[in-house]
Amino acid sequence: MPIAFSAALFCLVLTVSDGDTLKARCDSARGGEPQRTVRIAGIDAPESRQPYGQRARQALAGLVRDKPVRLLCHDAPDRYGRSVCKVMVAPDSCRREPCARTLDAGLAMVTLGLAWWEPHYAHEQTAQDRGQYEFAQEEARARRAGLWREPRPEPPWQWRRAHPHPGWPPR
Repeated sequence: MPIAFSAALFCLVLTVSDGDTLKARCDSARGGEPQRTVRIAGIDAPESRQPYGQRARQALAGLVRDKPVRLLCHDAPDRYGRSVCKVMVAPDSCRREPCARTLDAGLAMVTLGLAWWEPHYAHEQTAQDRGQYEFAQEEARARRAGLWREPRPEPPWQWRRAHPHPGWPPR
């Protein structure tokens, strides 16, 4: 089944809740909500209280907070009402304005070893993205980057089952 995206949104990231969730103020000229909570498509980062959770939040904040981003969002929100989006940002190496938003923040988090590419979310991605994310995860694991330094890192979906939290999801 083809991936259905809405039109691209141009937004400014206001806050980062954790390694895969952010809040952004978007151009509401198209009649949408001016502010939205976004879960990055295709990844699952450690929860805040989980090992590497704060590190993942800090890494994502360093990539996107207070920066303009281009969001490629699915037509339907997730079960918590968050927009599910591919988040594209200009790389830090860009020194001139305007900079092209060519860095995939989700792929960067997987490459850093601070998020899992989760096959459960593979339907949220194009075939090309699935291949890139899976490869990035295998490379991060081989390099023992981030959470892959641990002998058996606990995936966040398992951790959440063992540690239910009434405030889930992060807003």
